Amino acid sequence: MRVWWLGGALTLLFWAQGAVAGTLLVVGDSISAAFGMDSRHGWVALLQQQLEEEGFPHQVVNASISGDTSAGGAARLPALLEAHRPELVIIELGGNDGLRGQPPAQLQQNLAAMVDDSRQAGAQVLLLGMRLPPNYGPRYTTAFARVFSDLAEQKQVSLVPFLLEGVGGISGMMQSDGIHPTAEAQQHLLDNVWPTLKPLL
Repeated sequence: MRVWWLGGALTLLFWAQGAVAGTLLVVGDSISAAFGMDSRHGWVALLQQQLEEEGFPHQVVNASISGDTSAGGAARLPALLEAHRPELVIIELGGNDGLRGQPPAQLQQNLAAMVDDSRQAGAQVLLLGMRLPPNYGPRYTTAFARVFSDLAEQKQVSLVPFLLEGVGGISGMMQSDGIHPTAEAQQHLLDNVWPTLKPLL
């Protein structure tokens, strides 16, 4: 009788643990930090609203920092994984690497390390791809864009090919600096992410 009761208690304990909302950790740069606007209007904040509206119990932790690079993200990630124990890590980094002309191979190495660290911590990974303006030259922009597709194939992780699809270079969608999306563009960014993210939840 005691054994049955203990087994039942453990079953209830595991069920309760499974019912706890998972955490989505976003590690990004200024695009995910909602640079130039109230962060409550950024696409990451809109993601939390979308989850709630569709009945998902997940909580979003936005660990994005304006100006961050893939090296900075890779350095910060282990502590973030330990602190938040996320179910899924969304990586939105690389834009600043490209704007600084850093080697694509180094970007790929840093992102690969982030994927590996996330998986070792038991988290799924969603990679958000980025592209550069054409003035950086076709050779560099092509190599840069391939980092994301190559890494997604190599590591078998889900990929949004270009976070700024339908936003970059579009009038009214970008701030005056031509780099950061406007408040009006934030829902479009979420719409780019959601179809790939939802099946992972």
